[in-house]
Amino acid sequence: QVQLVESGGGLVQAGGSLRLSCAASGRTFSNYDMGWFRQAPGKEREFVAAITRSAGSSGYADSVKGRFTISRDNAKDTVYLQMNSLKPEETAVYYCAATPLRSKWLTTQYDYWGQGTQVTVSS
Repeated sequence: QVQLVESGGGLVQAGGSLRLSCAASGRTFSNYDMGWFRQAPGKEREFVAAITRSAGSSGYADSVKGRFTISRDNAKDTVYLQMNSLKPEETAVYYCAATPLRSKWLTTQYDYWGQGTQVTVSS
C-alpha cells in the first residue's frame, strides 16, 4: 500500500501561485501513475492533472491547462503541482492519488489517496 501526504496549501490572492507537494511512501513510487484532484465545498471531487510513472506523459483538466504544471521526482518519491494565476473558484481541498494501473491514469478511479491540503484563493 502507498501512503501519500500532501503539503503546500494555504491562502493566496487571486492571480497568485502555489506549489503543492505530495510525498509517497510504502511502495516503489516509480510503479505508480500519480494524479491531483480537488474538491470544493458542496461539489464532487474533480480531476486536475495526472502524470505517468516515467513522467513521459501528463494530462490536465481543460480548466487548468496553461496555468498548472504537474511534475514528479522519482528519486524523492514526490509529485508536485505548480499552480499559477489562481482563481477564487479554485478554492478547494487538493488531493494527490496513486494508481498502479496504467488504464486509470486519466480517470478519477485512483487506488490510494492522501488526506488533502486546503487551498484558498481570495478575491
